Amino acid sequence: NKRPGDELFKNFIGDDRRIFACSGKDFFSFESNGAVAWTVHLNYTCNADIAPVNGGDGYIYVVAENRVLKIHPLKIGTSEEPVEVFFDAGLGEENPGEIVGVSASIYSSVVLVNVKKRGLFAYKLQGTPLWTAGPIISRHGYQQGCKKNTTECYFSSPPVIDHCEASILISNTVGELYSISVRRPYFKWIKDLSSYGVSFVVTPGNNGRSYVTVPDSSLVLALDASTGDTLWERSVGPLSSSDYEPVVDSNGWISFGSLDGSVYSLSPTGSLRKSSNSVSSTSVVQVNPILDCSGYGVYVSRTETEETTIADRRRRVSAFSKPKKAVFTHFVPASGAVLYSEAVPGNELLFEVLSRSDLGQHFAVDERTLLAFFAASMDGKNLISVLVIESILVVVLSAAVRYCCVFWRKKKLQSLGLSKFLDKRASLKSEERALGIMISAAAEDGETTAEELAKERELIRRKLSSRYSLGRDDDGGEASSSIRHRRLYGLRGSKNGESSSSSFAIFHSVGRSSSPSSNSTSPSAY
Repeated sequence: NKRPGDELFKNFIGDDRRIFACSGKDFFSFESNGAVAWTVHLNYTCNADIAPVNGGDGYIYVVAENRVLKIHPLKIGTSEEPVEVFFDAGLGEENPGEIVGVSASIYSSVVLVNVKKRGLFAYKLQGTPLWTAGPIISRHGYQQGCKKNTTECYFSSPPVIDHCEASILISNTVGELYSISVRRPYFKWIKDLSSYGVSFVVTPGNNGRSYVTVPDSSLVLALDASTGDTLWERSVGPLSSSDYEPVVDSNGWISFGSLDGSVYSLSPTGSLRKSSNSVSSTSVVQVNPILDCSGYGVYVSRTETEETTIADRRRRVSAFSKPKKAVFTHFVPASGAVLYSEAVPGNELLFEVLSRSDLGQHFAVDERTLLAFFAASMDGKNLISVLVIESILVVVLSAAVRYCCVFWRKKKLQSLGLSKFLDKRASLKSEERALGIMISAAAEDGETTAEELAKERELIRRKLSSRYSLGRDDDGGEASSSIRHRRLYGLRGSKNGESSSSSFAIFHSVGRSSSPSSNSTSPSAY
């Protein structure tokens, strides 16, 4: 039965298209149909505002109270303990620090933990400490970071990793954005963004861009990931929360859902595409979009209400009555193409399945959770289609490559060149057609030249099917040549000196490497 405490916290979709989420002191893995795949008790209460992190190699990192827990799914159901304390912010400290965020990267083999007022901690995936860093360092007597306030300045955002630059992006309480090397606590650059406020969300583009979202003013900035220079600045619609997180696809487009019901997508160069077709004036987008398994598409959830009011476009103020339905859309930001759209109420097949599953029976499900399950279920279907299409393409490409390899090995093609080869082939085709007409005319007139013309046409056809074909070389005269090299051996039996009427013949084919006069009598010759 559902209880008030049975709420699923922030989730993430794994590589196997399962959905992972916490509820109280329990961690759950769900299939895309809502069934519980496995569950594990943590002994600590999960942080509802920090989503679990996929650490690669099957490991999952979860923030619970003032600890980072490492979950080993493969150990669940075995004699080994599946949960270990990876990081304890209160270990050896009188006042345990609050964990602001955690990030992990299998590419850089690092786990990052930001602890409020204490700094950024870097660990190897195995748990070995690498380094720590605060918001202020001194190089050659020159202070870097926290120039406006050194007493109440500390890292205030979750660390995010730009894999292409091997750098960490993190901000402090005075509006400065840092790019820090993954390998050591080296500040690559510091960008002062205090003119936009002190609260913003950083998203790595992994394409030479770093995106900064300022939810309070609905602004998006693109920075050069190497230098921190501002490349462009654009306005989008009002966002639902101060921690709203956009997504960046494999084409480098960054996408936002807005309280005005539209989805704003920006290219790496700053070109804006606003998808608002068929969107009612009472639609809002409240939850973060989700990237699909291909990396090129995005899932978005729109909620249609009876009435919506945006009091101030710049202040994220909204008031709306009871929702009427939710519309889940799968689209490609780079092209604007809508791949799939489903409304609830409407086509409710998936949601009937979810309502009867473990998810629907035991948990209070919100729009964020529904979008995750919709994305996971659609990705499963799309994955099968993609695999089928890829298999067909592999077969077609393999056949094309094989044909090209055979074609370009033709002797005539190598000696004449492609242009002359094709001209000669076209000339032979023309001669063949002309001879066909002449043979028909000669046959009608009863002329004896028809047989000679037919022999000439047959010679041309042999050339077209062998040396001037579009396939492999195949000597058209090989059959007749082999016949000429055959020898007929006749054997007759005799009985009581009388010749027998029974006889049989054996054809012996002389190979090309054999001499015509060779007279082998070995068993392999017959």
